[in-house]
Amino acid sequence: MALNFVIKYLFFAGNYTHPQLMALRKSRESYTKVYGILVFMLWIILIIVIAGCVFLPGLWVKHIMSKYQQPADRYRHQGSGGELARHLLDRFGLNDVKVEETPDGDHYDPAAKAVRLTPDNYAGYSLTAVTVAAHEVGHALQDSRGESLFLMRQKLARTAMVGERIAGIMMFAAPVVLMLTRIPQAGALTILIGVLSMGLSTIVHLVTLPVEFDASYGKALPILKEGNYLHDGDLKHAEKILKAAALTYVAGSLASLLNLGRWIAVLRR
Repeated sequence: MALNFVIKYLFFAGNYTHPQLMALRKSRESYTKVYGILVFMLWIILIIVIAGCVFLPGLWVKHIMSKYQQPADRYRHQGSGGELARHLLDRFGLNDVKVEETPDGDHYDPAAKAVRLTPDNYAGYSLTAVTVAAHEVGHALQDSRGESLFLMRQKLARTAMVGERIAGIMMFAAPVVLMLTRIPQAGALTILIGVLSMGLSTIVHLVTLPVEFDASYGKALPILKEGNYLHDGDLKHAEKILKAAALTYVAGSLASLLNLGRWIAVLRR
């Protein structure tokens, strides 16, 4: 309704004389055509803006990570990303935390107590490799220190997994409930429970953002700077990589919100 009001306001608030405005109102076919074009254009703009917000952070992250993978042997004399991760973990007394290679993306697994790096970063000697390794060690430090926001994320993540399962069941069950009960409110209630369950995932993504920024700027950046682990002039580039590592979850958060918005739109129909 609000969108329709805005469009009507923009349409009739133009520089029209009174006779022209009356002519436009009398010409229903012309009005409908122009009104439809305006609606279509606004929705296209909205879709482009939303798509940009969702996909541009991910594209920027990939660009930054790829850019600083060259030169590939920049830190060969200092060690690979996996070797730096092992050194930093030992330095902070986290000898029980493993460093492993994985094809499933760079991450820290608090359940397995393991820093996992992709092959390019685990065995690589690029600036990206050593910087991402420091970022993941930052998460291990958050875990070892029992930082409240990190622990909250882990609890929410487990709850969100259950919530997503419930959401899926409810969405599939809604038509069945509606057919069996023939009560529209029952089907709507089922969908509402599914939407609320799905919302837990959105909360997890939002909470993730400050956790990621702390791992980058509160942990990894000071470690790299104070330990003189980087070549002269590389610190400013490492900051970009750390920002990219943190913003990886921005796209996930926005996508999660869009997913939730889609089901809310279904509920309102």
